[in-house]
Amino acid sequence: MNPALLAGLQIATVIAVLALAYVPLGDYMARVFDGTRDLRVEAVTYGICRIDRRTEQTWVGYAGSLLAFSAASVLFLYVLQRIQGVLPLNDGLPGVSPAVAFNTAVSFVTNTNWQSYVPETTMSNLTQPLGLAVQNFVSAAVGMAVAVALVRGFVRVRSGGEIGNFWVDLTRGTLRILLPISFVIALVLLTQGVVQSFSSGFTAHGLDGSMTNTALAPAASQEAIKVLGTNGGGIFAANSAHPFENPTPLSNIVQIIALLLIPVCLTRTFGTMVGNRKQGLTVLAVMATLWGCLLAVTLAAESGTRGIAANAAGAMMEGKEVRFGIPGSVLYAVSTTGTSTGAVNAAHDSMSPLGGGAVLLNMLFGEIAPGGVGTGLYGMLILAVVAVFVGGLLVGRTPEFLGKKLGRREITMAALSVLVMPALVLVGTAVTVVLDSTTKFQGNSGDPGTPGSIHGFTEVLYAYASAANNNGSAFGGLTVTSDWFQTSLGLAMLFGRFLPIVFVLALAGSLVKSRRTATDVGTLPTTGPLFGTLLLGSAVLVAALTFFPALALGPIAEAMQ
Repeated sequence: MNPALLAGLQIATVIAVLALAYVPLGDYMARVFDGTRDLRVEAVTYGICRIDRRTEQTWVGYAGSLLAFSAASVLFLYVLQRIQGVLPLNDGLPGVSPAVAFNTAVSFVTNTNWQSYVPETTMSNLTQPLGLAVQNFVSAAVGMAVAVALVRGFVRVRSGGEIGNFWVDLTRGTLRILLPISFVIALVLLTQGVVQSFSSGFTAHGLDGSMTNTALAPAASQEAIKVLGTNGGGIFAANSAHPFENPTPLSNIVQIIALLLIPVCLTRTFGTMVGNRKQGLTVLAVMATLWGCLLAVTLAAESGTRGIAANAAGAMMEGKEVRFGIPGSVLYAVSTTGTSTGAVNAAHDSMSPLGGGAVLLNMLFGEIAPGGVGTGLYGMLILAVVAVFVGGLLVGRTPEFLGKKLGRREITMAALSVLVMPALVLVGTAVTVVLDSTTKFQGNSGDPGTPGSIHGFTEVLYAYASAANNNGSAFGGLTVTSDWFQTSLGLAMLFGRFLPIVFVLALAGSLVKSRRTATDVGTLPTTGPLFGTLLLGSAVLVAALTFFPALALGPIAEAMQ
C-alpha cells in the first residue's frame, strides 16, 4: 500500500474513533465528578478508609491530601522494590538497588514511568502488577482530580474556598473511568496476541540451535492502563515495540487511540461542567492544531532519507518495527510525546534530526497536545489564563475568564505554574552538560560542534524535558544509570509534577472565592477562532522564547549539518 495512503487511513481511523467517543465519554466523566450518588464499592472504600465523602476541602486541604497520598505511594513502591527478593513470584530476582528503586518509585507515582532498568531482569511478576500497575491507575486519577478541581474553581462560588474532596475524586476517577475502560482495552489487546501470564518465561531453541530464554508477564492488563492512563512504562524493555506488548498494526492503532482518548474527551467534560461546550471545543481545537502540525512535520521528516543507512535502505527504517512502518511509528511517537505517556514503539534516538526535534518540541510545549490524563486540560487552562491576561493588556481591561476576574494572585499562580518546567529542563541540562563525567555516559560525544557532540547535547536535553514534563520517553544513546542521573532526573520528576499541581490548586482556591460577573465576556470572547488563535500563539511563544536557544544548540544545529 502507498505509504501516504496508509498514513492517511491510520490518522483517519484514530480521529473517527475519538470523534465517536467524544460526546458520550466526555459527558459521562462530567456526571462522574459532578454526581452525588456513590457506588456500593465506593461507599465500602470510604468506610474502610474513614473518609467522609460529604466533607469538601479547601485548596490547602486538597493539596495536602494529594501530597500525602503521593508520598505514601512513593514509600510503598520503594519498599516493595527493595524487598521483592523475599516476596512470592520473584523468580530469583533480588531486591532493587536503592538508587534505581528511588528513581522508579518517583517515576511511577508522578505518572512519568521513566525506566532506567531492564524490566525483565529487574522487576518481578509481583512488583509489576502490585506496585507499578497500581500506580498507573492512581497517578492518572490524581491528574484528573486536579483538572476537575480547577474547573470547579471557575464554576463555583464558595466563600469558604471548597473545591471538592480529593479522596472522592481519586476513587471515582479510578473505579468509574480508568478501571472499566482499561478492562475493555485489555480484552481487545488479548485478541491481538498480547500475552497475559504470571509465568516467568519459557526456554526455546534459537535459529542457530542455542537455547534462548524468553520472558513472560501479565502484559495485556498492564498495557491497557499504561496507554489509557498516559503512563508509558513497559513491562518489557522494548516497550510497545515488543511483540508481546504490541504485536499487530491493529493493536498499535488501539494503543494510539487509548493514549488520546481521555485527554481529548476531557475537553468535552470541561465544556459540560462550565455550561458552555464551545469552551471545550476551543481548547480541543488548539490541542488538535498543535498535534496535527507536529504530526505533519515529523511524518515529512521521517518519510525522506537522511544518512548512509537510510539511503541504502530507501527509507528511515532504522529503529522502527517493520510491522508498523513509518506512518504507525510516527503517529505513535507524536501521540506519546504529546500526551505525557512516554511509551514508544520505535527508537526516538534513531529519528532524523528534524523528526527527533519535533517530538522533543512536543514535550517542551508543556504536554498540552493534548496532554496527559488531566494534566493536558489543566495545562491548557493555565495557558488560557495567560492568554486572557495578555488580551487584557492589549485592550486595557481587567482580564476575565469564564466570568471570573483574574487579579494579581491568579496571574501569579498561573505564571509560576508555567515557569516550573522550563526552569527544571534548562537548569538540569546546563548542570549536566558541564559535568566532566557526562561524556562517558553519552553514546554520542566528541569535540564541540561535531555531529556527535550536538546529538549528545540533544540526548541530555531530551532526558530532562521528558522527566520535567512527566513523559518518560528517552533518546536511548544516553546511559542514565549513574547516581547523578538517577537523583537529578528523579527530582525533576517530583518538582515537575507536584509544584505545578500546588500552583494549579492554589489558583482554583482563589477562583472559587471570586464572584461571577454578570456576563461571561470580559476582556474578549473566550470561544471561537480569535481566542483560539491567541491561546495557540501563547503556547507557541512560551515554548519558542524559552527553548529556542537550547533547540538551536541541539536538533536545529544537527539538522543543518
